[in-house]
Amino acid sequence: MEPTPAEAALAATVAEAARAGARVLVVEDNREVGQFATDALAELGYGSHWAPNADAALKELARAAADYNAVFTDVVMPGKSGIELGEEVRRLYPGLPILLTSGFSDVLAEHGTRGFRLLHKPYSIEELARALEGV
Repeated sequence: MEPTPAEAALAATVAEAARAGARVLVVEDNREVGQFATDALAELGYGSHWAPNADAALKELARAAADYNAVFTDVVMPGKSGIELGEEVRRLYPGLPILLTSGFSDVLAEHGTRGFRLLHKPYSIEELARALEGV
């Protein structure tokens, strides 16, 4: 049985990520959502590290920024928002792609994404794969 176009695209993304050894820093204050994201990334062939907030993410990047190919961050978190984190990462590590995620459209309507790509929650593994292709 032939795979659907979506299944074929997902398989290609998984293969490419696995070949490249791509690694994503996941920043999410909700442990269960962070676990889903890291599990989804593993299924797609990406390595990942979970940080529970922006400060922990910045510490991890200060330690090993070269180990990461992208930062995938929630927008609404205690302390610094994902947008504030993205701006700081953009300033400190230009060229490191940022992908935002949020289920709160009212926050985004008020503040915008400031040029960062956005993946709306809830998202599927296929949607995550497509979003990461574009960063």
